[in-house]
Amino acid sequence: MDEQHTQLEDRPIGDLVRQLSDQTTTLVRQEIELAKAEMTAKGKQVGMGAGAFGGAGLFGLYAVGAITACLILALSTAVAGWLAALIVGVVYAAIAGVLALIGKKKTQAGAPPVPERAISSTKEDVEWAKTRARTARQ
Repeated sequence: MDEQHTQLEDRPIGDLVRQLSDQTTTLVRQEIELAKAEMTAKGKQVGMGAGAFGGAGLFGLYAVGAITACLILALSTAVAGWLAALIVGVVYAAIAGVLALIGKKKTQAGAPPVPERAISSTKEDVEWAKTRARTARQ
């Protein structure tokens, strides 16, 4: 390591500044790529959650419209018509509630839509650069 330190001291300042500029540019590009990848993954999670909410609504709409009458009529052979309708309604409400909870969980998994790892990595890089700059001044 002392040999590398000596080699850096022997190089002209212009070369060192050029090397720092090149490395900084490369680092910024890599951080942008990391942020893009992270945002894509979070977007997929939010999309899946929204899809689950949509599925809950669609299931509720079609099921209520198509099966309600059939179930109420089938149950009304064993209990009063109003009780059969109440039972079917409670079952539908339970199904919709479960789907809504699944949708909420999936949506929260993708939130907040901030590239947290990229931000953390960038902060580390800035601290590293500051430390190197302080060391170079001494």
